[in-house]
Amino acid sequence: MLPAPLVTSNPTSADTSQDNDIPPAGRIVAACGCTPSLPLAQARGSRRRRLWELSRHAHCPVVGVCLPMAALRRLVDKVLGGKTLATDYDLHCGINNECRQRGRIAEAVEKELDRRYAPTLRQARSLKSTDALAAWWREQTGGRDVPGALWATLSHPRCDVVLEETVLSDIHMIQHQCGAADRADLARLDALQQENEVLARELGAAQRRWTQQSADHARLAEAQSAQLLRLRAELLGRDTLIASLQEDLAALEASVPALRARDELTRQVASQIERLQDLERALLRTRHELERERQRANEAVQAVEALRSQAGRPTSSEAPATTEPEEALADRAVLCVGGRPASLPAYRRLVERVGGRFLHHDGGEEDKVTRLASTLDSADVVICQTGCISHDAYWRVKDHCKRTGKRCLFVDNPSSASLRRALAALAPAAPQPQDEEAARPP
Repeated sequence: MLPAPLVTSNPTSADTSQDNDIPPAGRIVAACGCTPSLPLAQARGSRRRRLWELSRHAHCPVVGVCLPMAALRRLVDKVLGGKTLATDYDLHCGINNECRQRGRIAEAVEKELDRRYAPTLRQARSLKSTDALAAWWREQTGGRDVPGALWATLSHPRCDVVLEETVLSDIHMIQHQCGAADRADLARLDALQQENEVLARELGAAQRRWTQQSADHARLAEAQSAQLLRLRAELLGRDTLIASLQEDLAALEASVPALRARDELTRQVASQIERLQDLERALLRTRHELERERQRANEAVQAVEALRSQAGRPTSSEAPATTEPEEALADRAVLCVGGRPASLPAYRRLVERVGGRFLHHDGGEEDKVTRLASTLDSADVVICQTGCISHDAYWRVKDHCKRTGKRCLFVDNPSSASLRRALAALAPAAPQPQDEEAARPP
């Protein structure tokens, strides 16, 4: 019976009137307002056994296994019309006592059991013998619906005393196994909770890193978008400038007739000038070869005259032969244009030996061609070594000497011997190269 101090209820007048007809031994508590239990009925034929018809040892596993405590509390609160204050253990014991005899609580518990396990009861209804019921029970103990099989087996009309004891012993061991399994599950649950905490911390750190990376990527994407906009603006500006320049070019071509033809003529003139310069250089090489031949002839004549003078035969050319080059180059500036840098000291000695002042310009190799004009102005005589000067320097030297009337000797081979022969040619007895150069066609 439910202890009176742990239960509160709001009994109706009908319930109070019925209390006077209930014997003291069959009442729960006056405050509970429950009806007295009925005498135990015997199961006969095919009628299922009622809850209060089971043995007194069967109520504890049926109530404890088949119904959760929350469902029991709601059931008692509904039947008594109040709020149950008893603990889970007291409530369990009280309901077990009430299920031993027929009453409102026992009927409500049986009705709840039939409602919860109706499919299992329909399945067990087809069993027509105790052996079949026992085999079915053994099969159901390995499944998931053990509570439904327990109620269906104990309430089955073919469940005898031996099968009932077997079922109760099996459910007792199953409860022990469930307790051990629950303890193992709790241990696993604790381990899983610890692992979950570790994973939660790692997940939080990963989420923070992801958030930071997302922010970095967002900033990078924003910067790239801004750069893309700038590049597009620059590209648009460039395209606009190109279009404007094309329009200006078209307008310029329209304003100047035959501009393309003039440009083509300009290129042709430049090509002709280059070809003309090539021809002049070839002509100059030919003249240099002729000059060398003349010099060789003069040297041969001088050698013959020297032999005659040694033999005591005076000639008309004795007086000029005795003339030294120093008399012709004394205190005169001799400009050497071109020549090898390693030969410059020898050039200087040759010029100073004949009494001249040595000036030099490399012909545009390292010295600037624009400085050649001032150097030409300072020179009295020019010796141009054409084999190692630029075209521009060659034409500048030639034009300057032609305009100023300065003597200019062109030497094809840049060597000390060629320079010595050129200095000897500057003597009064030697032929005048300037006259020959002036006599040559331009």
